[in-house]
Amino acid sequence: MRHRVANRKLGRVTEHRIAMLRNQAQALLEHGHIETTVPKAKELRPFVERLITIAKRGLADGGEGRALTARREVLRDIPNRDTVAKLFTDIAPRYASRPGGYTRLLRVGFRQGDAADIALVELLGFEFDPKAKTEKTEKEATAGKPKSVGGRLKKAADRLRGKRAVEAAEGESAATGTKSQARAAARKGSGSRRGPSGKG
Repeated sequence: MRHRVANRKLGRVTEHRIAMLRNQAQALLEHGHIETTVPKAKELRPFVERLITIAKRGLADGGEGRALTARREVLRDIPNRDTVAKLFTDIAPRYASRPGGYTRLLRVGFRQGDAADIALVELLGFEFDPKAKTEKTEKEATAGKPKSVGGRLKKAADRLRGKRAVEAAEGESAATGTKSQARAAARKGSGSRRGPSGKG
């Protein structure tokens, strides 16, 4: 019987499990939300909340020594100094008056490959809005790549006109300079490479 055995093994040896939780905690603190399976999410929540509590305690005392100790305790689990700095400057002060429960777990469906139960873990106050992301990508897609053949041809013509304008500007600067500079500018503008015999 598994008496007094609290945590899930997640099908991993201890070192692998701890490394995975550290990586997920770092990603959650960096981005504010991550998507993972429900058992992993349930194991991640107390791990991250403990780190946030340590950071809060370090900031609450106000002493320089206590804050440094708290930073070192967090650095044991999160080796990225930028993420730890974000935790102490942005995340921990946000939860200064909150006694706990800094994360939220939302079930979002099933993974397509193996039908695993998927959950979204997010920090409170860093709510993830999937609609905003899709709207942004749709705008970028329509602005970046023309769909019709005519649009693609027009874009290619604009690129060529831009190159010709640059070549014309180089030609004007070459006209004001010496003949050798003009020849060099003409060679640069033509873009053709010739072999040692002069044949392309």
